[in-house]
Amino acid sequence: MESGTLRVRGARVHNLKNVDLELPKNRLICFTGVSGSGKSSMAFDTLYAEGQRRYVASLSAYARQFLGQMEKPDVDQIGGLAPTISISQKTGGANPRSTVGTVTEIHDYLRVLFARCGTPHCTECGSEIGAQTRDQIVGRVAALPANSRLHLLAPVVDNRRGEYHDLFEEMHRDGFLRARVDGQIYSLDTPPELDRYARHSIEIVVDRLVLRGDVQSRLEEAVDNALRLGEGSLIVAIEGEDDRLLSANFDCVKCGVSFVEPTPQMFSFNNPSGMCGDCSGLGTCVLISEKLLVPDSDKSILDGAVEPLGDVKSNRWRYHLYEGVAEHLGFALDAPWSDLTEKQKKGFLHGLGDKKLDFNYTNQSGNTWTHRDRYEGALDSIEERLHQGNDKVRRELGQYVRTERCSTCDGGRLRREALGVLIDDQTLPELTSLPIEESRRFFHDLRLTDEKAIIAEDALKEIRGRLDLLNDIGLGYLTLDRGAHTLSGGESQRIRLASQIGSGLVGGLYILDEPSIGLH
Repeated sequence: MESGTLRVRGARVHNLKNVDLELPKNRLICFTGVSGSGKSSMAFDTLYAEGQRRYVASLSAYARQFLGQMEKPDVDQIGGLAPTISISQKTGGANPRSTVGTVTEIHDYLRVLFARCGTPHCTECGSEIGAQTRDQIVGRVAALPANSRLHLLAPVVDNRRGEYHDLFEEMHRDGFLRARVDGQIYSLDTPPELDRYARHSIEIVVDRLVLRGDVQSRLEEAVDNALRLGEGSLIVAIEGEDDRLLSANFDCVKCGVSFVEPTPQMFSFNNPSGMCGDCSGLGTCVLISEKLLVPDSDKSILDGAVEPLGDVKSNRWRYHLYEGVAEHLGFALDAPWSDLTEKQKKGFLHGLGDKKLDFNYTNQSGNTWTHRDRYEGALDSIEERLHQGNDKVRRELGQYVRTERCSTCDGGRLRREALGVLIDDQTLPELTSLPIEESRRFFHDLRLTDEKAIIAEDALKEIRGRLDLLNDIGLGYLTLDRGAHTLSGGESQRIRLASQIGSGLVGGLYILDEPSIGLH
């Protein structure tokens, strides 16, 4: 029979001496006392340990073999014990990919929200893009004001040079009567003579419509023909108004750049399909600092000015490359580093790009041969050792590197296409960089269209609920992109507690170890 009390009889774990205890359920209970008084022995080593042991005992024999045997605490009886969950005060680990958003799973719901309800924009020009079905395009045209006089145009040439005699003849043979060339409509019976060296834009007039009466079937046929001829794009031209560009493809009509349809994976910086290619989803790049490479600029390259290179003569192959590039750039390897120009320093360290030089290599036998090759730069070999060397080598070279914000994603961790998807003019990294109390207000105030609101209902419910919980437990000052490895023990503990409570489980016994430690 269920009881409203948790009863402990004869607890003798560690320094507990036959302790009897009764604890009311559904209450917040605090164990206090001096160090060594048995607080942890009762909470963790007795209550939590017995709760875990009973849970494991309820599993099948097959499952228990993977979990191992758990020792029964030294206690006579524990009654009314609920399933136990322990949340310790340990920090969040050292994984830089783990953030407040990923630990609380809010980032997972944000990925779904942006993939399904975000508005993609072109990464080149910033224009809004999107994939539309044929029925959606028909609906958008039909929704224009009644009695609108419009031309449905199929773009076939976009700002390209040529005379296009063959194109005009082919379109005329296919039954089309008119074309708009550089903004002017011409009959295909007498097409214009175009300057072959000038750039032109040509759209075929598929149909001319007045939106009144029963024009639905005619409109549908015109849209089908325009999409077929325009390879997925069409233009709705209304006199006195700007053209409306509609595309069935997921691309930018202005730039002609195609994009993949957003997916939740595209917004994960831990997934290769979503992470920034330059920083691998970390938001920062590890770069070798030239100032740290050359601590004493009065030394020459031969004397070890570039410290990680050491004795450049010890490697015969690399030495002949250094001699060749020094001769090409007009300096001697025994010249002080401070005497070199910026161009010479940059060329020696970073290489000469695709330019090829003639190098003379002399082997140990004294035979010399000439080869023509690119010079990759002295930093190339240092970076290779940094990324591919053993732990000792990486530690030695670590003193010459610095960490900088990734210039490609600006610290957002995601690929450019993901950074172009907006919700209420905000990107995903911009929202995760807000304090939780501000992002909470953003999502509570967010208003979506009726269609998107239905799609986003479940995701928004979880996001709002978890943000509210984090704010209520005193973590409103944190940001969702804050690295878990930078959190204090108390902050990590409260975040794990928020994750547990956010899961919706009820009736459990939560045991927290000093939950107020490390809080501001």
